[in-house]
Amino acid sequence: MTSLGADPEVLQVGNCSGFYGDRLSAMREMLEGGQLDVLTGDYLAELTMLILGRDRMKDPALGYAKTFVRQLEDCLGLALDRGVRIVANAGGLNPAGLAQRVAEVADKLGVTPKIAYVEGDDLLPRAQELGLGAPLTANAYLGAWGIAEALNAGADIVVTGRVTDASVVVGPAAAHFGWARDDFDALAGAVVAGHVIECGTQATGGNFAFFTEIENLDRPGFPIAEVRRDGSSVITKHANTGGAVTVDTVEAQLMYEIQSARYAGPDVTARLDSIRLAADGADRVLISGVTGEAPPPRLKVSLNTLGGFRNEMTFVLTGLDIEAKAALAQRQLESWLPVRPAELDWSLSRLDRPDAETEEQASALLRCVVRDPDPNKVGRAFSSVAVELALASYPGFTMTTPPGNGAPYGVYTAGYVDAAEVAHTAVLPDGSRVAIAPPAQSRELDEVAEPELPQPLPAGETRRVPLGSIALARSGDKGGNANIGVWVRTDDQWRWLVHTLTVDTLRALLPETAKLTVTRHVLPNLRAVNFIVEDLLGLGVAYQARFDPQAKGLGEWLRSRHLDIPVELLP
Repeated sequence: MTSLGADPEVLQVGNCSGFYGDRLSAMREMLEGGQLDVLTGDYLAELTMLILGRDRMKDPALGYAKTFVRQLEDCLGLALDRGVRIVANAGGLNPAGLAQRVAEVADKLGVTPKIAYVEGDDLLPRAQELGLGAPLTANAYLGAWGIAEALNAGADIVVTGRVTDASVVVGPAAAHFGWARDDFDALAGAVVAGHVIECGTQATGGNFAFFTEIENLDRPGFPIAEVRRDGSSVITKHANTGGAVTVDTVEAQLMYEIQSARYAGPDVTARLDSIRLAADGADRVLISGVTGEAPPPRLKVSLNTLGGFRNEMTFVLTGLDIEAKAALAQRQLESWLPVRPAELDWSLSRLDRPDAETEEQASALLRCVVRDPDPNKVGRAFSSVAVELALASYPGFTMTTPPGNGAPYGVYTAGYVDAAEVAHTAVLPDGSRVAIAPPAQSRELDEVAEPELPQPLPAGETRRVPLGSIALARSGDKGGNANIGVWVRTDDQWRWLVHTLTVDTLRALLPETAKLTVTRHVLPNLRAVNFIVEDLLGLGVAYQARFDPQAKGLGEWLRSRHLDIPVELLP
């Protein structure tokens, strides 16, 4: 057990990054804005690992988040002066290299922080042996105990490779409170707190469905989790910062990129159906009641491969006969190509409207996407042919894209390996190495039975209005799958929603999902339902199977669809 702050019962953990490319000034804002014990940053996502993998191909010394280094160049002295520990997964594919780079920054600034790092997640050298194929990157999702070990050894800065997003919060909490490996309820509570703050300002009003209710969203502040000894927490933010922390902004992030009622991690499985949220004052939300179970016996592995090369051209179709114009362009391009790529996909976005008052409002977009292992088949041999149609095709021919070469694209898949196969290691400030044992207990991820539903709302007068008149939503991606979390604010609205928004209703409202596998999970404590739509995103975000490759807008599309909603439930 190591005290990371002045209060033995509460640990104040802030976040300053939700992704690689987030607000560069956030580290300084969080350090100067108020009291913190630990400052965390999440820099990794499925797509980020591919980007870092390509960086590492160009230069083996790279493979980490370079923006984190820039933040430390500005803020390292300030963090040390304030006694704030920094824990970040910015190490990506090269945590040792990042630790060395941090040491160089410290030396340049004339300070001497204790630097540690966590490694062992990189399974690329053993990918074939472990049955993971021949990927570009292969990284197991490690847990929190390597971070805790480093902090217990006095580290001021801990950088990691691919740990779960919540681990950068769970590790400090476990060190501060001296939790045991089987304190599953406390660990699960910290996982939930970590999940809420991991995406930065998405917990303080960013990307929030009812955003017009937030008085000042111009520059939302980053979130803080005040984690307590029992694993409960209060989510808040520094005073005098933009955005808001409400039950709904916290629930919005809770619903982001989740799967079933069991939220599995390498250290604990958190039961999302046990979470209780309550307002705890201005910009303060209490998370309590979280229960945990032993983690699954296998670790998830993030696998990225280079799938081939991709290109696209977009045609603008204006005015009358849109469908016929699209058919002509498609027929011409496909017949003019010297060789057909392995994949050739067309999509027509009918953004036009009749009798439009502007040319843009009279236009539709026809997009052609090609993919092939051979870059030549999707390069100028494709894009130049599209341009050659300019004087020989439909009236009003114009395009939004110039001719160009294809670019490589990645494919994300998830693998699984036994936890004992992964050499989770903490490299302490003195250079010594500590092996982190796998969990002593494990539990397979069984499906949670659907809970007993409340009685349906009695029939009454309805009005056909958008679902978003009463419902909030948040959507996101997990590999090729998308999730859509939907929730409401009152018990009566919940009685209506849970009986109305079924899988069949979702498929009817979102026709793109009609032929896909859709699963619904019910979370009564949150008055929420969560849908998993399998294969909507093809082979993952880098594959760009649809114009919204991360399903960020999927929930907002659902909220815009019209249903017959009881009048008594409407605002």
